Amino acid sequence: MITVTDAAATKVDQLIKAEGDEFLALRVAVRPGGCSGFSYEMFFDSDVSDEDQATKHGGIQVVVDSSSAPLLEGATLDYKDGLEDSGFSIMNPNAQSTCGCGNSFS
Repeated sequence: MITVTDAAATKVDQLIKAEGDEFLALRVAVRPGGCSGFSYEMFFDSDVSDEDQATKHGGIQVVVDSSSAPLLEGATLDYKDGLEDSGFSIMNPNAQSTCGCGNSFS
């Protein structure tokens, strides 16, 4: 399962509160595509199935579908808010290579 840093959990919590729906979960998925073979996808979702893996991190719920879970095992979702480095990033030990944009891996 993916780990979420405190900074990422805080930012996701702020974004969920801005959406106005406290029942939203953060869905993290891996999809075929991108310049390196797979790409990450993150979005808010209120539809959590029994086949999803769900965990709580700092008050937010994170869900991963069963096909993405093995590719995200041991990965960490982080958030930074700086001049040169800002936004969400995923550090994934399963990625053999990544592209320059950081959203795609193989």
